[in-house]
Amino acid sequence: MSLTIKENQPSVNAPLSNLKAAQGNYQLPENPLVVIEPGRGWIPVNLRDLWHYRDLLYILTMRDIKVRYKQTLLGAAWAIIQPLFTMLIFTLFFGKLAGIPSDGIPYPLFAYAGLLPWTFFSNAVTNSGNSLVGNSNLITKVYFPRMIIPMASVGSGLLDFLIAFGLLVVLMFYYSVGLSINILMLPVLVILTSLLAIGVGMWMSALNVKYRDIRYALPFLIQLGMFATPIIYPSSLVPEKWRWLIALNPLTGQIEAYRAAFFGKPFDWFALGISTVLTFVILFCAAFMFKRMEKSFADII
Repeated sequence: MSLTIKENQPSVNAPLSNLKAAQGNYQLPENPLVVIEPGRGWIPVNLRDLWHYRDLLYILTMRDIKVRYKQTLLGAAWAIIQPLFTMLIFTLFFGKLAGIPSDGIPYPLFAYAGLLPWTFFSNAVTNSGNSLVGNSNLITKVYFPRMIIPMASVGSGLLDFLIAFGLLVVLMFYYSVGLSINILMLPVLVILTSLLAIGVGMWMSALNVKYRDIRYALPFLIQLGMFATPIIYPSSLVPEKWRWLIALNPLTGQIEAYRAAFFGKPFDWFALGISTVLTFVILFCAAFMFKRMEKSFADII
């Protein structure tokens, strides 16, 4: 989107006599007309606008964090409770009873290392998918790049990821598993997962404005996605002829890379490369669709 300020003033190309004649009668309007027009470029993201409104992104991110834990008894502990109790259930049913292998890693650590990025991704997509509808009053009253709203929802989830990562360090100390130099890849993986969450979240938020079914379908789709992602099982458990299918899930390569970063295992660079390419394709397509639908948000939200 771009801003155009139009003022009712004489054209600079008018004859000089006309300008002099109009000089005594012309008065600058107190409220210039501001016209918001969609950008005409093929690039779906206006980086200049996003940088100009970076303070708003920070404010909305901090607001989401404060609202999430406001009037709660446990506060930020909820960032640990969800992956911790899910890990305990997975360990009991899939690790103990089903005997699913974990590539030589204690199954609680194996499951928690997969749940850590998955919990961040699923919560970020759910929150960003409902973010535009939840901020309808803000959208209809003032102009700013609408992409900032789902981006802020994803950014607020990074705090939960950091808190939950602290529990992983405690579990690794308990199981006598040390960190390796592979941990230096963690910031890159977090950025990659955040970009994927922003892409999917923008897509879902734009569709949710027009089709409110997304609000009910999104949790169901995320639940199905958890079983299509190697969280409770390693990707090596999938028959080799079907591994290309789970590789189409961009989180597959990322979660395997998280485990490699945490436990010092070799990286599967091919799977991570596929995940990276799919992440940027999803992000670009989501931004392009978001840009096309953005002009009608204020009318139908």
